[in-house]
Amino acid sequence: MYPKFKSKAPIYAGLLSLVTKLGRADPTWPAPTDQMEEIVFQLQGVGGSLFNDIITPCNNEAAGPGRVTAAEWLRTGFHDMASFNRFQGTGGLDGSLQFELTRSDNTGPGFKTTLEFYANYVSARSSLADLIAAGVYASVRSCGGPAVPLRMGRVDASRAVSPSGLTPQPQNSAQAFERSFDNMGFSRTEMIQLVACGHTLGSVHSTEFPNIVPAATGQIPFDTTAAGFDNKIAVEYVAKNTTNPLAVGAAVAIDRHADFKVFNRDGNVTINTLTDPVVFRDTCQTVLAKMINAVPSSVTLTAPIAPYTVKPQDMQLTLNNVGDAFLLTGRIRVRTTEVPGSTITNVVLTWKDRSGGNSCGSLSHCSTTATMQGVATGFDDTFAMFPIEATIPISAGISSFTVTINRNDGSSELYDNNGNSYPLSDAVILQKTQSCLLQTSGQLTAVALVRNDLGDVPVDLEVSYLVPRADTNNPVPSVNTATVGMIKGDCVGPYTFYTASYTIAGGQSYNARLTINAGGFTDDFNKASILGGTCNTFTGTPACTNVTAPTSSSSVISSSTSTSISSSSTVVSSTSSSASSSSVVSTTSSSTTSTSTGVPSPTAKSPVGGYVFVNCRTEGTGVRALGGAAFADDNMTLELCASNCAGWDQWGVEYGQECYCGNSVHSSSSEAPLTDCNMVCAGDASEYCGAGNRLNVYSTTATRSTSATPTPTGTLGRKATVGPYEYVGCQTEATVGRALSGSGYASNDMTLESCAAFCSGFTYFGTEYSAECFCGNSLNAGSVPAPESDCNMVCAGNPLEYCGAGNRLELYRLPGGSSSSSSSATSGTSTQATVTTTSTSTSTSSPTGTLQHQPTVSPYTLAGCYTEGVGSRALTGKGTASASMTLESCATFCDGFKYFGTEYSSECFCGNTIHSTSLNVSLSECSMTCSGNPLQYCGAGNRLSLYERDLASETPSGPTHPDTVTTGSTNWEFYKCMTEANPGLRALSNEQWADDEMTLEKCAGFCEGYTYFGAEYGRECYCGNAFGMGSVEAVVDECGMTCSGNGSEFCGAGNRLSVYRVLVV
Repeated sequence: MYPKFKSKAPIYAGLLSLVTKLGRADPTWPAPTDQMEEIVFQLQGVGGSLFNDIITPCNNEAAGPGRVTAAEWLRTGFHDMASFNRFQGTGGLDGSLQFELTRSDNTGPGFKTTLEFYANYVSARSSLADLIAAGVYASVRSCGGPAVPLRMGRVDASRAVSPSGLTPQPQNSAQAFERSFDNMGFSRTEMIQLVACGHTLGSVHSTEFPNIVPAATGQIPFDTTAAGFDNKIAVEYVAKNTTNPLAVGAAVAIDRHADFKVFNRDGNVTINTLTDPVVFRDTCQTVLAKMINAVPSSVTLTAPIAPYTVKPQDMQLTLNNVGDAFLLTGRIRVRTTEVPGSTITNVVLTWKDRSGGNSCGSLSHCSTTATMQGVATGFDDTFAMFPIEATIPISAGISSFTVTINRNDGSSELYDNNGNSYPLSDAVILQKTQSCLLQTSGQLTAVALVRNDLGDVPVDLEVSYLVPRADTNNPVPSVNTATVGMIKGDCVGPYTFYTASYTIAGGQSYNARLTINAGGFTDDFNKASILGGTCNTFTGTPACTNVTAPTSSSSVISSSTSTSISSSSTVVSSTSSSASSSSVVSTTSSSTTSTSTGVPSPTAKSPVGGYVFVNCRTEGTGVRALGGAAFADDNMTLELCASNCAGWDQWGVEYGQECYCGNSVHSSSSEAPLTDCNMVCAGDASEYCGAGNRLNVYSTTATRSTSATPTPTGTLGRKATVGPYEYVGCQTEATVGRALSGSGYASNDMTLESCAAFCSGFTYFGTEYSAECFCGNSLNAGSVPAPESDCNMVCAGNPLEYCGAGNRLELYRLPGGSSSSSSSATSGTSTQATVTTTSTSTSTSSPTGTLQHQPTVSPYTLAGCYTEGVGSRALTGKGTASASMTLESCATFCDGFKYFGTEYSSECFCGNTIHSTSLNVSLSECSMTCSGNPLQYCGAGNRLSLYERDLASETPSGPTHPDTVTTGSTNWEFYKCMTEANPGLRALSNEQWADDEMTLEKCAGFCEGYTYFGAEYGRECYCGNAFGMGSVEAVVDECGMTCSGNGSEFCGAGNRLSVYRVLVV
């Protein structure tokens, strides 16, 4: 590949030209080595493989005290290769070591623990043998040694391939050593070189060689820098001051001084040459490459791999729920080793339509621009990551793309995949939103889209998955492949759905890879882990069509221009029509491309689907700004919210992960500065998703009057009757469970009529939270009448009807329905009815007194009204919500914490510190009454009624960090509250475990043998001997979550670890 440069940029162009001349042309993407390339070179940061986690730093002893993991990886490579027979062309580096771990020549735990780690990376495109070779490369580089050229393509053996005893042993004679190495293809000189290069790391251990190393000693290193790849092994031997236990000491008397036998085989000539550090480094690079390239004669290895300069990653097409466009997602990885990422302004991906032309459908241009959103690193390389997200009209489609890197000095480079463009076909697509995987059972439902012009071809699902071996001595799972015929389904536009189900065995379904094959086209090697646990229903209804050639983009006139929106470049005007109660929004986007400095810059994107950005708004006063449907998702994006609010006129995203729908914004909601909406979306850090009490609001561009479904006309109000049912009133849910427990469903088209029809035959039906319907023959205990004004959410399918609210049902009943006891309620100004409820308890009297900001809630006192933090909760300990929230119940829930706060009437939060960005505001702003006591105040939107206690003056009775934790013979002392490490890293990275019954004692026992253990997020446990980069001490009160298995102990918090270390007496 040869980048094309503009005439500006003599400096960058010169550097890149030099790189090209040095032979750094990328392979043509995709390549069979792509999986291994990422495992080996993209180690930490965004998308990092973490393959070097337990060998970095070089002295990492992940397998136990005294055991340098890097040394064990290096020797694993030799022991797997030692079966090579150069005369027969058999054995060699083929992964057969996994079947040979119980042999006497493979003693010690190091081989098994090494293979256990590699097992996490085994797949159909990353063989164990290639991973062992990669482990040699990684262990040498981690310890400062040379970069061993790494070829790929090794094939795993399916059984032990050689008899025991082929690996040289200390007791062998010098002649036997030479014969063994000759059999492997190594000369006498190469034998000496390989032993020296292999023994520059690590030690000899008494557990494997008790007659060489005394048990009391434990282990003796080969040289004085056992955790450094250098020539001290040779220098100290030649200088006769070595302590190498295989050259001097006890081994001599019992004829097990193997290194002496080897080094002295040519009168120490070769070992003397290795005292030159340059010679040693170059020699080791050559001889170790020969070692890992010793493979069966039937195997052909690739050329040495190197990291791509530009590499597409995780590129995926998904048909939107309307059925008119694809969402293209993924990222472009740019190598920045020679030319820093800070020089890059942006990356532009430009695609060709499905016919290879330039049609963009309804778009004005077939390209999307991305700015840097994170980095990744390897041993020798750095990478900048550019997330891709583009909407591609289904009428035009896509066949390939190119990548242009634009730099700050005005220069640019075009990357075209060695003249081929980067292929991305829309002929066959794994439709991930309609597919799902239950990881607990392995039950997979795969849905694919096949373009109609392929005809009636067979469509197959190929599942590659891992199954643990029956032999427990073998820690490496087998790679299995199953092929399942897919069943033809509905035709949607120019595509047809195909579906297949399969149960993935082995208990590791999350590691499976999925491939769709149809008519010579494929969508291959998709991660099963990208699928959710629920298959979403496709709601689009485009008519079935044939595939037609896309029209030229020159004839398409776009009605709008889409660019990144910022507060300085966007003009938004919004007018409200009182007749329709909906907003008409016009948006003008700046046509000037904004300049990026390479720093991640999330935007208030517009448009999104059929919606345009309006403004940043507050929540309503005591009500939601958008009162239709609502949901929350830990992977929230603007596109996800838009999809779920399809059919509504407006939607908004709030607090990073919440989505609200509606047909109008409540009058008490007001416009806020765009800078207030500053929290990025939980599922896409390049998008803004509101903030605390702030929504990014979007409005439809569709003309609703042309909809196939007539817009209801009339006035919003209560309906006295719905079919045979009569209006009862607004009703709460039950104390435990649902008020109506007969049946129920939810729909974005909910109306009173549809719910009544669904509940036909039941005595009661009720609608709740705009889109939910419940049926029953009686009301369960604790369900009581509520003020009619509480049921203030309109129906998702009819904005002129009310459908309850949160924890409130719009209740209807068949005439004559009754039950054992009754109570009366007035249903407002229009209707009165008698509600009958079943209950065995006596009625609870309403609280008496005066509404006030209660000054004390023992042992807490009122501290004031506080805002939430900027991008964080004010109180980060723990939280809960309840429809019967009171100050007392929140205080009880937060017992042991310094602070508790109630918010938005029914929410409760605890913590030992207040976030630094939380502000004390006027007490009058905490104006919402508690859902469980109308005479108490419980905050408001983005406002907490905050209470504080003086823990210092109290006798400790709540959760604590015990000063010491004892397990077996090990005593641990509390060390610090620590943050997690930099993105992609762990503070303690050696081992980890999670348990819903976690205690400090359990975590300590799990981490026996390590220096530190840390408990995080209540249920997670991490072990290590050193802290990852970026992990720093935090205020101890921030480790405020109790252990899931012991409420009297603290187990860290989100991004915080309660860390203990071994107590040294």
